[in-house]
Amino acid sequence: MLRYLTAGESHGKALVVILEGVPAGLPLTIADLDTDLARRRLGYGRGPRMKFEADEITIVAGVRHGLTLGSPIAIEIGNSEWERKWTEEMSPHPGATSQRLTTPRPGHADLTGMQKYAFDDARNVLERASARETAARVAAGAVAKALLRHLGVAIGSHVIQLGSVRAASASRPGADALLAVDDSEVRCTDAAAEAEMIAAIKAAQKAGDSLGGVVEVLAYRVPIGLGSHVHWDRRLDGRLAQALLSIQAVKGVEIGDGFDVAGRPGSQAHDAIVFDAETGEYRRHTTNAGGIEGGMSTGEVVVAHVAMKPLATLNRPVLATVDTATKDATVSFKERTDVTAVPAMGVVAEAMAALVIADEALRKFGGDSLGEFVRNHDTYVEQVREQTSQIDTADAPASAEAPLNWDATQAFADDPAVTP
Repeated sequence: MLRYLTAGESHGKALVVILEGVPAGLPLTIADLDTDLARRRLGYGRGPRMKFEADEITIVAGVRHGLTLGSPIAIEIGNSEWERKWTEEMSPHPGATSQRLTTPRPGHADLTGMQKYAFDDARNVLERASARETAARVAAGAVAKALLRHLGVAIGSHVIQLGSVRAASASRPGADALLAVDDSEVRCTDAAAEAEMIAAIKAAQKAGDSLGGVVEVLAYRVPIGLGSHVHWDRRLDGRLAQALLSIQAVKGVEIGDGFDVAGRPGSQAHDAIVFDAETGEYRRHTTNAGGIEGGMSTGEVVVAHVAMKPLATLNRPVLATVDTATKDATVSFKERTDVTAVPAMGVVAEAMAALVIADEALRKFGGDSLGEFVRNHDTYVEQVREQTSQIDTADAPASAEAPLNWDATQAFADDPAVTP
């Protein structure tokens, strides 16, 4: 079982994450963490703060000589601006001076947080509610990704919509092309759509506005049977949806074709099952279900779409609000912000997906050491392969025919999924 907890404020001294349940013997270095933290700062439309908010990473506990110990891993991500600007405003000591923020931003946690916790200063809410917290989650997710790589699992993401611009449906990258997604300034594999997205960001930036969008998260080579149909809280799609919806500014998640499937007839909504005699595997060559059926991974690519709303902080104060001190109508205050954070959100979504899948893999395979974990996985995979390849002729019907409307040559032609 994998558990983690983050702590820290956006402009505080540091963020901290403690991750428990990682087997002993996993190779892990600061470079492994820094790769994804650097990717989180990518993307056309990010604000100037990305130049200042460098991630100063320290592995505090749980790793010795580049290998995990099996004990809780503690990671600290320092704030490079702390000493220069925020020591007084964010001081933990009584008597420090600060300026109250009393004009909460619509669409943010400010007002409800002030009411819930009886605060008279929105900064007490916004500092923790800030998406800066996701840096700690990305660090934890990088550890989960490192663990999953030993099972052959590859997790990535790409932007399929930014503002009103949508990428072509055939733009889904295969498992071996996930790293190339970052070559795009907006992390979109459709070159024509990329150009339109950049133009939309420039227009929004000029108007002082913000843009949302949709990211597709992909997990390749996930073992068959992670999750469970037995209990509601063990269903893999339910766990993924909750984790992805927990990302700041995310307002919608669909697994596979999700909402689109709801409008199709049943004959066109499901993934046909075939037996591949060469590999001895059952396959589904479409991804309507997103690689999850009955709450369990099918062995095909796991697909989730994650929708992010436009950021609630704008580069011009135009959103109507109320001053909580005077009750006068006014406009919300301005903080440093991005025009869009959709490309970066994809990296956070990868981390959340990795944490869920790694947790389910540890539940399934167990193991106190990396070697034991991998051996248990390999034994299970071989067991599934042997069971799948068996043909019981005694109970088999005399003949089995595909549905009359099923064309084997065209059944998988319309789906862009690439599964190695």
